[in-house]
Amino acid sequence: MKVSGDWATRKATQAVCEALTHAGHRALFVGGCVRNDLLGVAVADVDIATDARPKRVTELAQAAGLRVVPTGVEHGTVTVISAGVPHEVTTFRRDVETFGRRALVAFSDDLETDAARRDFTMNALYAEPGGAVIDPLGTGLTDLAARRLRFVGDPAARITEDYLRILRFFRFHAWYGAPEGGFDADGLAACAALHSGLETLSRERVGAEMRKLLAAPDPAPSVAAMAQTGVLAQVLLGADARALPILVHLEDGQPGPWLRRLATLGGQDVTHRLRLSNAEARDLTTLRAGIEGMEPAAVLGYRHRALAGNIVLARAALLESPPPDGWQAQVARGAAARFPIRAADLMPALSGPALGAHLRELEHRWIASDFTLDRSALLAE
Repeated sequence: MKVSGDWATRKATQAVCEALTHAGHRALFVGGCVRNDLLGVAVADVDIATDARPKRVTELAQAAGLRVVPTGVEHGTVTVISAGVPHEVTTFRRDVETFGRRALVAFSDDLETDAARRDFTMNALYAEPGGAVIDPLGTGLTDLAARRLRFVGDPAARITEDYLRILRFFRFHAWYGAPEGGFDADGLAACAALHSGLETLSRERVGAEMRKLLAAPDPAPSVAAMAQTGVLAQVLLGADARALPILVHLEDGQPGPWLRRLATLGGQDVTHRLRLSNAEARDLTTLRAGIEGMEPAAVLGYRHRALAGNIVLARAALLESPPPDGWQAQVARGAAARFPIRAADLMPALSGPALGAHLRELEHRWIASDFTLDRSALLAE
């Protein structure tokens, strides 16, 4: 079996590999780039594993005219930039001691040892510069072919090394697991037993994982499993996953914005728990308010423009009913509508609070007329 994508054969990437292999070192593609290539999924980042130590990698890369950024030398990683393309090059490692997100590592010359410290079997696959795939653990290829997500070795041990792996377990299942397949029982049990460890993680890390999970084509089975194991409540207190599969069905194969999906989950103190940006927090507040209100689609289009369609679908999912017929056209009509009265039209007869109150009253009448009253009719009133 071989990887065959353009990412692996491009000159920039092969130049990084050649800088190492010409000096007698190994250069192996590893992790997500190998996994995605074999699944026919686009490859975004290229990681390379090697037996060369970081200092040696730096020397060889610079001698080949490549730029090196010491992004994580203490953990064995440098970023080699070739023709503008970044490549994370990491020395084979073994864990000496782990501290949650951090670990004390020792460099290794052994590929199997490096593979044994990775999170999931489908991520413990390597490929030579020529494309030949290496499966050091002997289980990665079969698990990948079955789209079966399994921890490497003992799930509890992998999780206690880094509690973020609980969320990664559900996120990777949403993106790469078999749609009709269930979860690995041992992995699920370990997540249920150890979910309290998520409290040790930064909110930024948790928020980043939830964004990626909810952006998957169908995150509903993973989120349902999170709810069953207590993980969802640990991350989002008070969240309810029941409306999410309905929303995914209403999206009709077109994955929607992760924030719309988050809005259907509910939960308390979401902005803090997931470290939402100010813009994300504002949009979430708008979505929730629109969902709870009963304004028709055209009015939502007028008041909320880009978020109106999200409100319509999320509300339908939570009400467990289809959205109204022709809602897209109604949203578009409302979004195109423009209130024809300006403050200057009522001045100087009105000013201050009275002016604002009368503008709001006229706008209310205009909306109630289904946007049909024109400027003259409104001013006549």
